[in-house]
Amino acid sequence: MADTDRGALPPATSRSSYALWTADTLRYGDTDRQGHVNNAVFATFCESGRVSFLYDEALDLRGPGANFVIARLELDYRAELFYPGSVDIGTRVLSIGRSSFRLGQGIFSGERCAATAECIMVLVDDATRKSQPLTAHLRAWLEARLAR
Repeated sequence: MADTDRGALPPATSRSSYALWTADTLRYGDTDRQGHVNNAVFATFCESGRVSFLYDEALDLRGPGANFVIARLELDYRAELFYPGSVDIGTRVLSIGRSSFRLGQGIFSGERCAATAECIMVLVDDATRKSQPLTAHLRAWLEARLAR
C-alpha cells in the first residue's frame, strides 16, 4: 500500500502527534443507556475530522469526477466520553499509496485521548466506481502532511 511509509511515529494518544485539527460537539442524543457517548458516534467524530480537509472546496483535493471512499476503518476506544462537552479530532497522514492513503486520528477531550483510529481512503472515479491514481495535487498535499 505505502510507497512513503515511515518507521516509528509519535504515539497516536499524544495531541502533539497531529497537525490537522477539527472540533465537534457532544450531543445529548449521542449518549446511550449507560450515560456515555455511544461507540458508533466515535466513527462520526472521525468522519468530521476527515471531511474538514478532504472536502474543502478551496483545496479541491479530489479533482474532477472523483471522490473518496473508506476501504477500512479501525477504531480503538480508550476512555469514555460524557455529555455535555466537545472533542478535538486530530488527523495525520500515515502513508501514501498509488490510489489510496492511510490516515491516523485521535479523539481528545482536553488532554485525555478517548479513542484512536486508522482508516484507508481510496480515490475513486465517479463514473466507473473504481479506484484511480491519486492526483499530483493530492499526492503533494498528503506528502507535505506526512507524519514523521
